[in-house]
Amino acid sequence: MKILYYHYVRPDPEGLPNFRYLHLEDFRAQLDMLDREYGFIKKQDFLAAFRGEAGLPEGAVLTFDDGFRDHFLHVLPELKKRNIWGIFFVSTGLYGGKKKVLNVHRVHDLLGRHGGVVMLDALRRLLSPEILAYEHVEEFQMETYVHQDNDQATNDFKRIINYFIAPGNQGEILDRLMLDFGDEPALFDGLYMSVEEIRALHDEGMIVGSHSVTHPVFSNLAIDDQRTEIVDSFAFLDKTVGGLEVKAFGYPFGHKHTYTEETMSLLREAGCQMAFTTGNKDVVRRDIEEAPLELPRHDCNRLPHGQASYGPHRPGEFADIPAGART
Repeated sequence: MKILYYHYVRPDPEGLPNFRYLHLEDFRAQLDMLDREYGFIKKQDFLAAFRGEAGLPEGAVLTFDDGFRDHFLHVLPELKKRNIWGIFFVSTGLYGGKKKVLNVHRVHDLLGRHGGVVMLDALRRLLSPEILAYEHVEEFQMETYVHQDNDQATNDFKRIINYFIAPGNQGEILDRLMLDFGDEPALFDGLYMSVEEIRALHDEGMIVGSHSVTHPVFSNLAIDDQRTEIVDSFAFLDKTVGGLEVKAFGYPFGHKHTYTEETMSLLREAGCQMAFTTGNKDVVRRDIEEAPLELPRHDCNRLPHGQASYGPHRPGEFADIPAGART
């Protein structure tokens, strides 16, 4: 079973020359390729395998992280047209009435508008030792520099925000950067699905899953805070869609070091039947039987037609180039 994960899927974005996304035309081309090479697993066969009622089906399953409006406007029509279902992971802290973009997406927007070199320079001017997570101070001092290469600066900017700054200080730093470099209210209105659109996804036969409340790095959180992120997100989604078909969870950031054994224990306690990481491996029968809360997924960017675009893009530009060969 080949499970893929996606984030931004859209036509050419405006005003975002450095923004990473999958162009809608390339998404369509990738769906064609997946259908031709693997086929798509039916939802009932997928769920039956987890209930132990059937063997492991062969084919592809699509998942979409972060609850973007892209998924309602652009992805859902393509899936409906092809009679495909998908799993959509939503971070529920967006729906408290305050239009505040999640930290991870503020990072994407700032980098997309201004590039890594500009934003890394601005970030470093705001940093002081007390803002850094104590256990990462030495690592920060040794491993991050002011790079003139935009890709490396982008990586450093993300790494500092996500891992080196103490969790309680991340929001404050990004508040200051957004005031100087962004437009948060306008960004919020166009970025996320509404409650009604989440419900519509469910009503169209899609699975709606939890992506936590605030999209944190779980391994940085105390146990009680992890529990709140899990329990509150499932409760919100269950109420929103009128009863979740299955409790599925997508780990924010998704890498092995971003969650813990305690995180998985809390997911079991909450009745979660399946949880998804990254890993770029196929799911085998043993995964479902022994590790259903650590199911690997393939990054769509690593498969043909999935190469991320930056700013304006010619659809199909990379269509005939193997993913591993692209630069």
